Amino acid sequence: MTWISGSQPGAEGAADQPSATEAAARPISLIGPGEPGPFRVLNPQGKARLLVVCDHASRRVPAALNNLGLDELALGRHIASDIGAGNVAEQLALRLDAPAVLAEYSRLVVDCNRGLNDPTSILAVSDGEFIPGNQGLSEEEKAERARQFFAPYHDAIHRRLESFERRGIVPAFVAVHSFTPIFKQVRRPWQIGILWDKDPRIPVPLIDLLRAEGVTVGDNEPYSGKAPADHTVDHHAEGGGLPHVSIEIRQDLIDHPDGVSRWAGLIGDALETILADDGLYRKQGGEGDGL
Repeated sequence: MTWISGSQPGAEGAADQPSATEAAARPISLIGPGEPGPFRVLNPQGKARLLVVCDHASRRVPAALNNLGLDELALGRHIASDIGAGNVAEQLALRLDAPAVLAEYSRLVVDCNRGLNDPTSILAVSDGEFIPGNQGLSEEEKAERARQFFAPYHDAIHRRLESFERRGIVPAFVAVHSFTPIFKQVRRPWQIGILWDKDPRIPVPLIDLLRAEGVTVGDNEPYSGKAPADHTVDHHAEGGGLPHVSIEIRQDLIDHPDGVSRWAGLIGDALETILADDGLYRKQGGEGDGL
């Protein structure tokens, strides 16, 4: 498995060493020695015309933030990460031979799937859990988290898309998430949710193919692709007319290795069929395959 660990904003490996003057002026890094960068790129040489992303792949909190004052039980909950989603994203990338970009730190540090002006970008309370390390943050502290975690992750996605552009390819874009089986004491019946807004090219056939396999699929359930909270897809794919979809998988189905393999296989089979259509790789409403 080939992957690149991102470092400082704009990097995909170790950052250049700053001068003494620059180091004195620069805010202290929240990512300490020996800790991974804010993102990683899996299968960077993948041949598919596809980019897979996972905003909430990790529950990790940098040591400098002292687990945000949370215990291991809290960090194991869905509030810290999309349980199982990162593992599914990895398997999809390898199965489909696509590059993937995964965030390496918890959504509680800063949520990479929210705009920075969204009040849920850094939560002081998440699903009833008080987050001590997110209380009373100054605007400067919030901005520093954005600089060190949010910006490098989205820069990495942007660079991957630029790589396709340089080769004259309009790539497909697949975001992987997971959802809780119960929300506000109501059991969610869907096994998978397919989120989309204006572009039906991947989501509609994906829904049909999965339902044909007996999967209980939510069409814009339990969340909607029309909602403003879907920052990554909106910013990188929908705005540029790329064929795209956001996939939500119920967490109890993928919180163990066998489940990850099963659902990555089902989704991978369906996506493989859809991605085989050369007519897919066009900007929505555009002419031709080139950008």
